[in-house]
Amino acid sequence: MAADRLQFHEMGLDDRLVKAVADLGWSQPTLIQEKAIPLALEGKDLLARARTGSGKTASYAIPVIQRILASKQSVREQDVRALILVPTKELGQQVQAMIRQLTAYCSRDVRVADISGKADVSTQRPILMEKPDVVVGTPSRVLAHLKAQNLLLHSSLEMLVVDEADLVFSFGFESDLKNLLCHLPKIYQSFLMSATFNEDVQALKELLLHNPVSLKLQGSQLPDSSQLQQYTIKCEEEDKFLLIYTLLKLQLVQGKTLLFVGAVDRSYRLKLFLEQFGIPACVLNSELPVQSRCHIISQFNQGFYDIIIATDEQSLAEPAASSSGKGKKKKGPEKGAKTTDKEYGVSRGVDFQNVANVINFDFPTSVDSYIHRVGRTARADNPGTALSFISHTEVGALEEVEEALGGDNAETALKPYEFRMEEIEGFRYRCRDAMRAVTKQAVREARLKEIKQELLNSEKLKTYFEDNPRDLQLLRHDKDLHPAVIKPHMKNIPDYLIPETLRGVVNPLSSRRRKRKIKPAAEGVMKSSFKKNVPGRNPLKSFRYTGSRSKKAKGAKS
Repeated sequence: MAADRLQFHEMGLDDRLVKAVADLGWSQPTLIQEKAIPLALEGKDLLARARTGSGKTASYAIPVIQRILASKQSVREQDVRALILVPTKELGQQVQAMIRQLTAYCSRDVRVADISGKADVSTQRPILMEKPDVVVGTPSRVLAHLKAQNLLLHSSLEMLVVDEADLVFSFGFESDLKNLLCHLPKIYQSFLMSATFNEDVQALKELLLHNPVSLKLQGSQLPDSSQLQQYTIKCEEEDKFLLIYTLLKLQLVQGKTLLFVGAVDRSYRLKLFLEQFGIPACVLNSELPVQSRCHIISQFNQGFYDIIIATDEQSLAEPAASSSGKGKKKKGPEKGAKTTDKEYGVSRGVDFQNVANVINFDFPTSVDSYIHRVGRTARADNPGTALSFISHTEVGALEEVEEALGGDNAETALKPYEFRMEEIEGFRYRCRDAMRAVTKQAVREARLKEIKQELLNSEKLKTYFEDNPRDLQLLRHDKDLHPAVIKPHMKNIPDYLIPETLRGVVNPLSSRRRKRKIKPAAEGVMKSSFKKNVPGRNPLKSFRYTGSRSKKAKGAKS
């Protein structure tokens, strides 16, 4: 079927654009790109739904660049011709990076500016005075510049893109977007890109699109079980910590892993807990400066570290709803902490690369949030695994997700992850010791220390590291915070605590990560264990319990 697919060089694109696409290693367009690019080049308005990792960004960026290059042929004056609205700062930076890659051979003809960052409106004014061809920003930031008259669009704008459209209203941008529309010309081409179609997207469609072509390219919003394995395990609070310790310390989870929690405090509690055992992880949440957040993601993508504990805060999903009761919600730990960034988003839109596993330490509160969290793995054609810990209070949310995904496609259904908890009971007292060390005071101190540290890093990122890019690699975000008392012996696992079936696999005295793959000796502990994701192999291989075979497995080669 690939031979019948329309290729980039057959789309009538500028040679410089085709060359940039080739440099990115894209041998052929994805399904969304194949369908959307020709329609966009014909001048159609588009409403496109395609799952995360399907190439949505390039499907609108390529026609935007092509149209600007075509208009430059008639030597028209420099002006802002395209506006790309994004719900989060992180996504804004990624869109700008993608456009810069695609304009590598025509950067003088197509200039892009990302104004979604936290810099003052007045600081960004000189950038907009140069009238970049493409402006990327959140609705609130774009509106601020329009009101300050730093940005004039009513006569020049030709294209409007809303990326992650299903997030724009839910992040509280509805009024900003409606006010923004007053500053736009009567006629322009629009694209709405979304991973899901909901009421908010329908409302945006009525506001922005004129006789659009709708593209619903995947029946399922997640890949099927041949690419994405989805598992759940029912466990209460203490068992969640015991299980995550076992999976990470015994290296039953391999490859890059995203751990999602539901609140900022939880992310630091989990980081401090893992620190007790010498397991490094970095925290990603809305309190950190935007430069630091983007740097963390960049280093994670480059392989500097394997575990990110990401906060997917419910308060950010419903800022409009919570704004009416502003004074009521911010109590307790929020007091001394830095204000959260309402334009922060981790589970949705952000491009984490080569993620092997997503673990929902806290289960998401909505179906959309589950889809976007799990969509961080199994991107493009890569395999991935998702594991969700479910407490009794989260069963209702799980049932909603199962109903939604089961109705979508039976192949995307969640399966029970059958783990023999009795085999790891020996670790429970260690986990309890670690949990006792991670007090509320320790969590509070960790939050403040991390924020101060990252604010300093952020300043360095903006100034010193611009001149010394090599030193940027030395700035790591997964260093120990140490407000809790660390007991050195906790980093090692005594041989007698290791389940008999795993003794041929785990080196109890080594706190360093072993490079060899997990072997079938794990079969006595669980019927399925995480494996490093390798194309063509099931990342969660099932084993049958045969205790007598574990001794043979000791000498097995990987």
